[in-house]
Amino acid sequence: MRKDITVAAQRRDTRGKNEARRLRARHMSPAVLYGAGRAPVALSVSPKEIHRILHSASGHNTIFNLDVQDVENTPVMIVDWQVDPVTDRLLHADLKRVDLTLRLAVKVPVHLTGEAKGVKQQGGILEVVTREIEIECLPDDIPEHLTASVAEMMIGQSLRAGDVAIPTAIKLVAHADQVLAHVVGQKAEAEAPAAAEVVAAAPAEPEVIKKGKKEAEGEAAPAEEKKKK
Repeated sequence: MRKDITVAAQRRDTRGKNEARRLRARHMSPAVLYGAGRAPVALSVSPKEIHRILHSASGHNTIFNLDVQDVENTPVMIVDWQVDPVTDRLLHADLKRVDLTLRLAVKVPVHLTGEAKGVKQQGGILEVVTREIEIECLPDDIPEHLTASVAEMMIGQSLRAGDVAIPTAIKLVAHADQVLAHVVGQKAEAEAPAAAEVVAAAPAEPEVIKKGKKEAEGEAAPAEEKKKK
């Protein structure tokens, strides 16, 4: 989804770890701009502005204007980024130029609504397999999210990508049978102890049989002795 946001950026001529450290010391982050058949450009951007976009409702699907000083002003998307796992500081971002006249494939989140009957009435569990599906549309038609109801789902039923209502301007790229969520039953807790008792009792039979054989052998011995006599 296109937003009326402009992020300022500066071109950088040097690369490497030392340059990245100097940028971060100035509260900036390294980035790369590419796409639309044009040469890639190494940049420095404000990590706060990139974080703000990533944490917005449209997230990484946000199309915004990137104003590269003395180079270009173009609509872009954030296609990849790296953050420090401890400080959550933006380490690097990949920005892609967007042609607003061409359709593109993106992944959008699917919000599930309602309480499944299989959970409420049958005591099942709703398991979410994935929270997004891939679609294709013009940049201006990218939705912040899609919505699907799970209210009528019973145990054993699934919600698939093909079940999600999609506007006519949007094409589903994900396979229609891709499972987004399903309702499963809870396993009976009493089955496990019962099975354990059966297993524990099983070895007793061979011991009885062996004992019987010994007794039979013991009875047969005197008879053989009588014949010898």
